[in-house]
Amino acid sequence: MRVMDYAILVISGTDGVQSHTTTLWKLLMKYEVPVFIFVNKMDLIGADKSSVLGKLRRQLSDRCTDFSMHGDELCENAAACDEALMESYLENGTLSDSEITAAIAERRIFPCFFGSALKMEGVEEFAEALDRYTVEQEHYAEFGLKVYKISYDSKGTRLTHLKVLGGELKVRDELTYTDADGNEVTGKVSSVRFYSGEKFRNAEKAEAGEVCAVTGLEGTFAGQGIGCIRNSDRAVLEPVMTYKAEYPSEKNAYDVLKDMRRLEDEDPQLHIIWNEQLREIHIQLMGAVQLEVLSRMIEDKFGYTITFGSGAVAYKETIRNTVEGVGHYEPLRHYAEVHLILEPLPAGSGLQFAAECSEDDLDRNWQRLILTHLEEKEYIGVLTGSPITDMKITLAAGKAHLKHTEGGDFRQATYRAVRQGLMSAKSVLLEPYYDYELEIPSEFVGRAIADLQHMSAEFEAPETVGEMSVISGSAPVSELSEYQSEVIGYTRGRGHISCVNSGYRPCHNAKEVIASIGYECESDLENSADSIFCSHGAGYVVKWNEVPEHMHLPSVLSADTSENQDEKQKKVQRFFERAASDEELMEIFERTYGKIERDPRKAFKRRKIESDYSKPVSLPKYEGPDYLLVDGYNIIFAWDDLKKIASENLDAARAELVKIMCNYQGYAGCEVILVFDAYKVKGRHRDVERYYNINIVYTKESETADTYIERVSHELSKNHRVRVATSDGPEQMIIFGSGAMRISATEFRARVNEADKAIREFLSDM
Repeated sequence: MRVMDYAILVISGTDGVQSHTTTLWKLLMKYEVPVFIFVNKMDLIGADKSSVLGKLRRQLSDRCTDFSMHGDELCENAAACDEALMESYLENGTLSDSEITAAIAERRIFPCFFGSALKMEGVEEFAEALDRYTVEQEHYAEFGLKVYKISYDSKGTRLTHLKVLGGELKVRDELTYTDADGNEVTGKVSSVRFYSGEKFRNAEKAEAGEVCAVTGLEGTFAGQGIGCIRNSDRAVLEPVMTYKAEYPSEKNAYDVLKDMRRLEDEDPQLHIIWNEQLREIHIQLMGAVQLEVLSRMIEDKFGYTITFGSGAVAYKETIRNTVEGVGHYEPLRHYAEVHLILEPLPAGSGLQFAAECSEDDLDRNWQRLILTHLEEKEYIGVLTGSPITDMKITLAAGKAHLKHTEGGDFRQATYRAVRQGLMSAKSVLLEPYYDYELEIPSEFVGRAIADLQHMSAEFEAPETVGEMSVISGSAPVSELSEYQSEVIGYTRGRGHISCVNSGYRPCHNAKEVIASIGYECESDLENSADSIFCSHGAGYVVKWNEVPEHMHLPSVLSADTSENQDEKQKKVQRFFERAASDEELMEIFERTYGKIERDPRKAFKRRKIESDYSKPVSLPKYEGPDYLLVDGYNIIFAWDDLKKIASENLDAARAELVKIMCNYQGYAGCEVILVFDAYKVKGRHRDVERYYNINIVYTKESETADTYIERVSHELSKNHRVRVATSDGPEQMIIFGSGAMRISATEFRARVNEADKAIREFLSDM
């Protein structure tokens, strides 16, 4: 419909507006396609022109206009449907063809014609009206085209059906476009075909406004825009039923799947699902009518018969709250960590992806790759294994390794981050709903309402039209899909129900559905929420709920949601990146020693008597020396000179830091404890050695430097003034909580330089 200039909607004169008619009308309205209506089968008994026209105006649009008239009567009918046409008609006494043509093109009126295609009644008049009241659409100045269909000819050649919307398309033209997987593809047009039924003629080019099929292009798909045309939005109609495909025993499952994929390529509304564990093919469709068409198509094209099991509703899942999903992938010589924010969106929004990660933290190329991985896969929920929808997934943070990160690492980390977020969120099961219109004899209204209530349906008060009553409302597809046969039964064929897909809503019997499906999310190894970390040169699995305790980057979402998240994050960031301001020092002071009750105005007044002074604050009494704990490897990789040495020889960098700490201790006079990680060394016990005037600690197996520092600083700060030198954000938070004070790597570097300068000046004066 996106490539149509005009549409001809054919209505049955005896059946009138049916459910599929309403569906088509809504689609034509969405894509703003001008419509001509031809009411067919008017030669049959029961076909009444005035009755059908009344239904068209009532059920489709009050702008439906009888165009079977001529002259003034036709102008009068058209003018009655549009204010602008009415003004022109009253002023001029008639309407010009150009005025009527413009009104049709702008969907201000919908011409209706009546006849019989079988007997060729009214067909010629209809064709003449099409020629008279249509106009060619404007084209783009730049080259552009829209792909609307993929098919294969009798020889198996792939055909890309398209409409040229701007410029012209020639044989041997090279086109560059993005395929469905997000990959950039360059294809050359090998032939241009103009089809009429099964026959076609070859041409050298197709001009703007023409519809054709071309060969030579791979990776194209329906709805794709090339050139100045963007891709179409996702399809409005979604399949609501899932059927298991049953194929002949002599056929190989993968051969059948290949044929199914080819049909899926041709029809984007056909969803093929392959279950690798059960080796089963499942097909998602709108309903049983499509099954009949699909079975016949498979038999005609591939020469074997396929049947389908009983249908099941195609459920979906979403989330109720905002969560952070973390994925870490670090087997030996691989590294990637991804943090995603998953937010619920309004119903019908689908999936949206975005990136709000600083390029200083993660290179733009890695961010683009993560977004590609987010869009390339159909993610499933944790309740029933159904596809997820109606949520926004934002890349908030990520980390790569200069040497060990590969593209596939971020794929694994991204998949695991989405899954971990879903496991952490409050999931909601969604089911498809129908908007229905039930028309039954009035004596069966009571029975119908009882049925609808039993089916958890919503409905409005019945409307009486003659001897019939019409009930409108919405109901779950699972309850309403088989109700048509019951209606025919209890009304003895006099009633019918029409249904239109109205999207997904929370499942009315979620607990029953989840229990019946029996999906075990933690046993789904193909969609794992766990992460891979590295220890002792080998990767090990960390369960999804323990990942936050092992991840290398800090959490993006704060656990405390009572305050503004952005403000809290900025506050912490400022606190760790620069020296504390006076206000922050006062905040630390009061948090440690208690609130100082004073009138700030009195700080500027001269005190006359001792009693005017506030009560002095009692500072804690420290015993013995001050302590300085240094996170060795953290400082090495934070100082550029040591980092450069470490890139060539880590032992040399460690020795240089030990030398620097010995000099600093001699100047500062505090007790220095230099801590190095050794937790990756199998069977290692904690080693503490005295080297000249400082203490050096090598942690034991499974004990990190920050874990050791946290514990020691907590004990020492009870009786000693303790400072810790590190640039690790989470460790700094823990240090404050332990009562110790922190020194950032940058500030510590400045203090060491001052100490070196003072030592040199002292030696030069001797």
